[in-house]
Amino acid sequence: MKILVPISNVPDTTSKISFANNDTEFNKSGITFILNPYDEWYALVRAMELKESGKAEKVTLIHVGLADSEPTIRKGFALGADDGVRIDGEGDAYFVAEQVSNYAKENGYDLIMAGKETINYNGSSVGALIAGFLDYPFVSLATKLDVEGTTATLEQDIDGGTQIVEAQLPLVISCAKGMAEQRIPNMKGIMAARTKPLTIVAAGQNNNFTNVKSFALSAGRTTCKMIDENNMDELVQLLHTEAKVI
Repeated sequence: MKILVPISNVPDTTSKISFANNDTEFNKSGITFILNPYDEWYALVRAMELKESGKAEKVTLIHVGLADSEPTIRKGFALGADDGVRIDGEGDAYFVAEQVSNYAKENGYDLIMAGKETINYNGSSVGALIAGFLDYPFVSLATKLDVEGTTATLEQDIDGGTQIVEAQLPLVISCAKGMAEQRIPNMKGIMAARTKPLTIVAAGQNNNFTNVKSFALSAGRTTCKMIDENNMDELVQLLHTEAKVI
């Protein structure tokens, strides 16, 4: 079984966010970028566990991005991935999914494992789009995965319990909390990451369907207004005049 793990290069959550060009572009100046935690902690680590158990023969990383994102790919190598592919381009979720699916189609992967979402856009759409392009089954927000032969057994959290799903390979899944535990690269892995093969592939047709008009920072936390438990009239009034539905 060959596993493909799409990964994203995202700003560290401790970074101070700002925008440029009249708030139409994310300002990368001074930003530390990291491997998207959902891709790393859940998708990649579980893929490595499948390889270590003998159920997968190879784990390949794939990233759609520019040359400055290569240190993030090397971080994935340090965790044990065998090799990687960088598709040289940038775009929206549709563009990323199309590039990944084109590469997967040409190279015959049995299982594609993505994190449930990225921590910068939180769109949770790339995995489903990849499955759509490939016409593969898709299981979203999987919390457990095991594979026997060509059958994958997965678990998903649902209201009131857990749902067990069986699907046949080839398959695309998005991985959520519970899929695996975070790993820290050891020195051997870090040294090996320097020499693992990284293939650069030119991006295909630039199909972007998202136009950014402007970015804005969130308002942040506001103060909490406390109401006396016996003052129901004031509470009702404030719910009508000040409360906001999110």
